[in-house]
Amino acid sequence: MKEFGSGKVSYVMTLVWTAVRQLVSLGALGLIYEVSSLFSNVISTVSLPVVPILTVIFFHDKMDGLKVVAMVLSILGFVSYVYQHYLDGAKTNNCLSNPHRLSIYLLEAIEDSKVTADATPSSKDATTTNQPILPIYIRYKWWLLVALYTFFLIVGNTAGTLLGRLYFDNGGNSKWLATFVQSAGFPLLLPFYLFHSLPNTPKTTPFTPKISPSLSTLAILYVSIGLLTSGDDLMYSYGLLYLPVSTYSLLCSSQLAFNALFSFFLNSLKLTPYIVNSLVLLTISGALLAVSSESSASNSTGKYVIGFLCTIGASALASLLLSLTQLAFEKILKKESVPAILEMQIFPSIVDTCVCVVGIFASGEWRGLKQEIAGYKGGRVSFVMNLAWTAVSWQIYSIGSLGLIFEASSLFSNVISTVSLPIVPILAVMLFHDQMDGVKVASMLLAIWGFCSYVYQHYLEGSKLRTAIRNADAISDC
Repeated sequence: MKEFGSGKVSYVMTLVWTAVRQLVSLGALGLIYEVSSLFSNVISTVSLPVVPILTVIFFHDKMDGLKVVAMVLSILGFVSYVYQHYLDGAKTNNCLSNPHRLSIYLLEAIEDSKVTADATPSSKDATTTNQPILPIYIRYKWWLLVALYTFFLIVGNTAGTLLGRLYFDNGGNSKWLATFVQSAGFPLLLPFYLFHSLPNTPKTTPFTPKISPSLSTLAILYVSIGLLTSGDDLMYSYGLLYLPVSTYSLLCSSQLAFNALFSFFLNSLKLTPYIVNSLVLLTISGALLAVSSESSASNSTGKYVIGFLCTIGASALASLLLSLTQLAFEKILKKESVPAILEMQIFPSIVDTCVCVVGIFASGEWRGLKQEIAGYKGGRVSFVMNLAWTAVSWQIYSIGSLGLIFEASSLFSNVISTVSLPIVPILAVMLFHDQMDGVKVASMLLAIWGFCSYVYQHYLEGSKLRTAIRNADAISDC
């Protein structure tokens, strides 16, 4: 008591007002009585942002970026919980105000209780089914193709990113050359294009138009996409140059959030709570890296910021390109045949490659290429092999991405690309000795959480569609 900073009176008043904390217990008990103990505990988190702010004001605590992000995550959890209660309450009120809706709600509850049983049919159901063998074969073939394209996409994305970083680590310094190899491998797609363009191997949807777009319309479309792609690839090159590859890969996960945002405005995507949750988590994942003070020994803070902004900008532009591509298929090409998709990759790549060649000469980087090759670790052969396999890797990625667009959708292709998220940082730690600190681990977990939230929304939509088809079949059998 004697050592207390403000004297005996302050000491006693502190203890007295601490005892008044019983009012908190009274409020908690009241909420438990009126609602539930869980609701009482959730409401107590409302004070979460108040206490840290007051401690900064009165006790001069340090409020760094990590505390801000942690506080935002906690508030997000509280809002998510309250929103679920709001949905339950709205559904209950709707049912009570509409007796017919109440009966439907009860039937839905009964149906939900049977989902697990319906998911695994008995042997009797399997023997009495009238489903033909051909649709089963087509379904397995579709899954096989999706798995193959997914493998191409993940391997190509991972190898292309790591080889791109290896180019800079071994002495490469040409941003335009690193951009050039991302599109210069398009001739590898020409055999596939010629094969699928043969008259006896068309693969188009039932909505293929009889009148093709004009040549000028296609030229404007391909040139515009090619120019945007070249800018996107250049920003990615700056990101790889100025950032550790693990940080670069984690920032690329924001592409999924940007894609959902652009799809909402351009492709009429419905923003559900799970998708919004995914957007927020991926945004916070990037914010964790933004507030991190990490910078490599060779890069200044300014270059780290440039790399960070370029990678975020490239992710946003890549997402815009995917949404514009889907919009072009729907409004201009009005078809999703294999030749049309390959044309969408090959012709913009030609424009992209030409822009990169112009950039190499206009920037003067071509003057230092001979010296760069001479100083490259491993010699000229290693230099050429790195660029060649980087080009091959990105074309493998393009084949996987285009295949998933054709078999599913551009949005699904972008979602699958985030599967490689934990692979690249782990390999970067092993191969390039990147630092994997707690911030990166937390960022990676948040990004994976956002990805799972996004995929779960698609699962719910698929389940809803299958239920509707099953109910329609049951009605038709009656």
